[in-house]
Amino acid sequence: MKLGVLTVLFQDQPLETVLDQVAAMGLQAVELGTGGWPGNAHCDPAVLLKDQAARQALLKSVEKRGLMISALSCHGNPLHPDRAIAAGYDKTYRETVRLASELGVGVVNLFSGCPGDSDGAKYPNWVTCAWPPDFSDLLKWQWEEKVIPYWQEAGLFAEKAGVKLAFEMHPGFVVYNPETLLKLRSAVGPVIGANYDPSHLFWQGIDPVASIRALAGAIHHFHAKDTFLDQQNMAVNGVLDTKPYSDLAHRSWTFRTVGYGHDQSTWRSIVSALRLVGYDYVLSIEHEDPMASMNEGFSRAVSFLKDVLLFEQPSAMYWA
Repeated sequence: MKLGVLTVLFQDQPLETVLDQVAAMGLQAVELGTGGWPGNAHCDPAVLLKDQAARQALLKSVEKRGLMISALSCHGNPLHPDRAIAAGYDKTYRETVRLASELGVGVVNLFSGCPGDSDGAKYPNWVTCAWPPDFSDLLKWQWEEKVIPYWQEAGLFAEKAGVKLAFEMHPGFVVYNPETLLKLRSAVGPVIGANYDPSHLFWQGIDPVASIRALAGAIHHFHAKDTFLDQQNMAVNGVLDTKPYSDLAHRSWTFRTVGYGHDQSTWRSIVSALRLVGYDYVLSIEHEDPMASMNEGFSRAVSFLKDVLLFEQPSAMYWA
């Protein structure tokens, strides 16, 4: 396994400076944002696709520091009911896939998106329950008329480019848990997999070890991010929480640096489960901790994960 970082947390710094810092911290990989919500401060597809020399310079900058690019990330909502918004995210997605292919990067990280409740809708509509029946009918329409047709074509586009699509299972979008990830994978094919981020699953009550095993063979990438579950607030209001992320004292859960939501034993079990299902790629740190500075959150995550990861291949079992 390798340890990496999504460089978006250092988007206010030049990429060369960030790469120096990442290499000095002993990491092996970087994940670069290419648009959508991650932004494209370090990797702009519109520029790089037109300039082979710039692409080669980017690869050289990464490789000369002993690093690799684990994935390009373009999280957005290409299923948005506003056609102009959807078209923008779709454009970013296709440029990102093309750029990944040109750079020899095998994975693009993204969201599944979420449609509205009709062709005339203005906003996405995420269905979270089966009753009243309107919701079940809406969910069926979304998947059959919007989700599957779009991703069947978009998935084929990525497959032809030699790129795998790694979806974050994120509430608010149609793929938010292993069941919905596998549903989309079944409809589209193995080009679809997970960018497994336990932080989005912890607060839904999903066990990371059980869900990793359920996704065996379908994990294309991994985000190392934690979630603190506030048991007192959860006991009163449950886990569905629409309060601002900044309202830390009253929220049921909050994103944290790894180790500040769950202990080392939990993360060791996660790493062991990944090895059990054959995942031997990158754990990419994503910093979204409102209680830690960028530098401290990042450095604490690096230190914690270096103690948790299994970097080498297993030895032969001489005792068996």
